[in-house]
Amino acid sequence: MITLIILSILPILILYLGLYKAKSALLPVTVAGLLVALGFALAEWNSGAQPIFSGMMLFDNFSIAFSAVTIISTALIVLLSKGFFEKISSNVAEYYAIMLFALAGIVVMVSFYNMVMLFIGLEIMSVSLYILAGIRKNDFASNEAALKYFLMGAFSTGFLLFGITLIYGAAGSFNLEAIRDWVITNPRNVDPLFHTGLLLIIVGMCFKVGAAPFHFWTPDVYEGSPTLITTFMSTVVKTAGFAAFLRLFSASFATLSDFWMPVLLVITILTLFIGNITAVYQQSFKRMLAFSSISHAGYLLFAIVALGAASANSVFMYTSAYSVASIIAFGALILVQQHTGSDSFDSFNGLAAKNPFLAFTLTIAMLSLAGIPLTAGFIGKFFMFSGALSQYHIWLVIIAVVNAIISIFYYFRVIIAMYFRTADRNELVVPGYYSFVLGAAALATIIIGIYPAFISNLI
Repeated sequence: MITLIILSILPILILYLGLYKAKSALLPVTVAGLLVALGFALAEWNSGAQPIFSGMMLFDNFSIAFSAVTIISTALIVLLSKGFFEKISSNVAEYYAIMLFALAGIVVMVSFYNMVMLFIGLEIMSVSLYILAGIRKNDFASNEAALKYFLMGAFSTGFLLFGITLIYGAAGSFNLEAIRDWVITNPRNVDPLFHTGLLLIIVGMCFKVGAAPFHFWTPDVYEGSPTLITTFMSTVVKTAGFAAFLRLFSASFATLSDFWMPVLLVITILTLFIGNITAVYQQSFKRMLAFSSISHAGYLLFAIVALGAASANSVFMYTSAYSVASIIAFGALILVQQHTGSDSFDSFNGLAAKNPFLAFTLTIAMLSLAGIPLTAGFIGKFFMFSGALSQYHIWLVIIAVVNAIISIFYYFRVIIAMYFRTADRNELVVPGYYSFVLGAAALATIIIGIYPAFISNLI
């Protein structure tokens, strides 16, 4: 709870610092505030948390673990922002404040125990992201991204809210435990309104996490938004979306899995194939990452399709691995874009000869995203596949493995460009902040890949 209070007060403090022209203090204060919030979150580990505020919120180990992942990812992304926002506007404090407001909404999302709080947290996060996506007011692509994101976000929120309303109409409560108890006491007499509401909630949540066939906003929004904001949406927002998705279904709808599991199974298969096959044909590295994020949503859906005791740990492992690898990829993209003015694969040609450290960290990120052994991405996929196999979905695992093989093609394109293609280019200057973030994220990727017990079995 103290973590949420800190993340609510911190952006207001940042706005005051911006008001009094203390620009040099914005980044240090933001990072320090995030670390303090992280410390208070971890201090509540294994505290035997109970629902608070009349059953509205629950800060248990599940909430703490995903709050920690999102806070750490946000801190790394904020470190990459030094000098980035100054090129867009002279009013930098607003960018940090809006990101922190979004993070506060995310903490509510991963800690809800009442569907009203899910909606509130989702809207706090979404409204902040609509602004961040269109933060470049004079850039047509950024404006287009913000408009598409707003329209699709509002549309999906309508589905979600209507679904929540129908669930309330059938079960008579917004509380997750009360809904679960109602389902258990009425196993063969579930109101059709309840089933309809459940399907609408699936549609709304799939929109939010970018799962097919509700993914069509993702590539354009990711490509049009400033790259740093895309990094935030691709990592922190996706982590929060799946944490909320999993908490809702595991806490309330697990006993109805025979009804909703086939629906999510079809969505999972579509998401894997559409994300991976479309990514193969992209010529833009940023757009390729956007489509690959769709495919990763498909892998994360495994944990919900094969819902069980290990699902939370599987999602935690996968989102942790995906987040650190994506931060490296987008961080390298920002540097290359600033140096060459392009985000095509050709802009990475010969990078290893001039910037071996940058090329090495990006290679680790690509190997992890592809699921190559000894990287965190491989461990994440292993957890997902193990969960699916435990539910006897062998053919689903075969489909996922085929898609993982497809993904190797487009992830290795940038590795080939860096090491095996030549280009007449100057050495790219890597600031100290970037070196720290890229190095730390690459080290975490390797450590988790070699020693997964480092963070596994936390939840």
